[in-house]
Amino acid sequence: MKKRVTLTFPQRSIHMPITYRLAKDFNVAANIIRAQVAPNQVGKLVLELSGDIDELEAALEWMRLQNIDVCLTSREILINENSCVDCGLCTGVCPTEALSLQPDTFRLNFVRSRCIVCEQCIPTCPVKAISTNL
Repeated sequence: MKKRVTLTFPQRSIHMPITYRLAKDFNVAANIIRAQVAPNQVGKLVLELSGDIDELEAALEWMRLQNIDVCLTSREILINENSCVDCGLCTGVCPTEALSLQPDTFRLNFVRSRCIVCEQCIPTCPVKAISTNL
């Protein structure tokens, strides 16, 4: 099973090796989608966790006990087709090629199943046609 979570770390937990502990103690694989962590500050991680459902739940509970704020994310990228000018700038920053230009029409094509919601496309869009549903 897979779950996407956003973790917010208090200052005292920044140095904790979370992904190591998830793998070693709970047999949960953590794919880091986005990280914003700096010493002596609040940190945020967006992770895709995979593993057995019971192990995932145990890992989430353990993180909560460590005073890490765990938020299950169900965000999606939204593209306003009325605003999009099909310039293709977003396709250059998309790490999973969820965004591409159709070769015959040069229209933007979005494959939602490939999107990991890394949000790299949002600031790239010159007309602000890309956003998230949160």
